[in-house]
Amino acid sequence: MPNKSLFARLGYILLGALLLHLLWATLSLVMQKALLPTPWAVYTHMPTAWQEGMAGHLTASLGRIGVGLALALLIALIIALAMHRYRHFGKVFNAFIYFSYPIPKLALLPIVMLLGGLGEGTKIIMILLIVLFQLIVSLRDALAAIPKDNYIVMHSLGASTPAMLRHLLLPALVPALLSALRIAIGTAVSVLFVTETYGTSRGMGYYIVNAWMRVDYLDMYAGIAFLGATGFLLFVLTDCAEYLLAPWRRAQ
Repeated sequence: MPNKSLFARLGYILLGALLLHLLWATLSLVMQKALLPTPWAVYTHMPTAWQEGMAGHLTASLGRIGVGLALALLIALIIALAMHRYRHFGKVFNAFIYFSYPIPKLALLPIVMLLGGLGEGTKIIMILLIVLFQLIVSLRDALAAIPKDNYIVMHSLGASTPAMLRHLLLPALVPALLSALRIAIGTAVSVLFVTETYGTSRGMGYYIVNAWMRVDYLDMYAGIAFLGATGFLLFVLTDCAEYLLAPWRRAQ
């Protein structure tokens, strides 16, 4: 049976959504302008926008986000484990992160576009570049936070390297990985919106900007609502993954 904290969390989510829609409706009614339609006008228009082609744009965006995040997670996991296992490599890569992490990655978009063109690869590479360092730093810190006593116990039990990875390192990484993933999802959606305004005719970024240029505000807000709902759904799926993969967090 779901515990009370779950219902409380759902209640806060619903309250936040209610406040957002109250603010939106109030501004719309006060301004009385077509550039800010009411929430019910946008939601009524959403099925029409979906049937007129938005589904294809959303599918294209989700594909880019999925590939970019999957590559970033895989690479970040490998690098974080290597930094933890090989101390000299860890020190060198820490120095690399120290100097490269503060660079605004969106500033690299013109360079990536010059080198990689305007195709799908450029958009995926931008997602990868921006979320990769967030994930590496989070996983590195999670590994560094493992108490030394845990290693002593594992070694005294004769644990092999695969057993150490399975029973100690990966369980320690799961909460940090999922927490970093929540941040990475929001970042990836933002980055994708920017990159999809260049050299493509598919994707939610293109759809929203194109609707804005056509002064079709219902289409524009419908696209924003769909994109926001997609980000929220990805957050919920991340919470479900944490519920299944980190049962000790439920106990806490």
